[in-house]
Amino acid sequence: MTDRAALGREPETPGRLLHVDWLPHPVDLHFAEGGGKRGRAVDPPGYDAGQKIRGKKRHILVDTQGLLMHALVHPASEQDRTGGVWVMATLFGLYPFLLRLYADGGYQGPAFRAGLRRVCRRLKLTIVKRSDQAKGFVVLPKRWIVERTFAWLNRCRRLAKDWECPSRTARAFLLLASIRLMTRKLCQTTI
Repeated sequence: MTDRAALGREPETPGRLLHVDWLPHPVDLHFAEGGGKRGRAVDPPGYDAGQKIRGKKRHILVDTQGLLMHALVHPASEQDRTGGVWVMATLFGLYPFLLRLYADGGYQGPAFRAGLRRVCRRLKLTIVKRSDQAKGFVVLPKRWIVERTFAWLNRCRRLAKDWECPSRTARAFLLLASIRLMTRKLCQTTI
């Protein structure tokens, strides 16, 4: 019996969702260009001019229930499309059953589609876009699942800000928070 059937839901094709979130970087002296008190950073935070943020971006791949499958952390100066291709390229065939990918509007464009085609040939990409007529906050189909996962993960204090200098350490804490979340879901007695 699958997890979806246990929850009383209809079985569906295995779709996965890809989304990016950014981590605000706390102001600290050791990231100054001259080196500051602690020397140069191993993985310095980038600056995203579009969103006017300094920090790191987290790309996560979740299943349709919101459970983390894969994550990647990199400087905010990299574009979302590039990070999305990196996420899919680093899977190394771990999930050969992936048939459909729902992605945010930041992943649209020919560069992302070409990079995705190079990495995962059989994957069907669906971009979840916000309607032009919508005003204010609108819940987008499939995207709310990823936003809920980020909300679950951000309940861990360590993930609220970018306290980790190396990106691999930030990814490790992201995976640990996900393990904690999955363990709690497994131990839950009521559905």
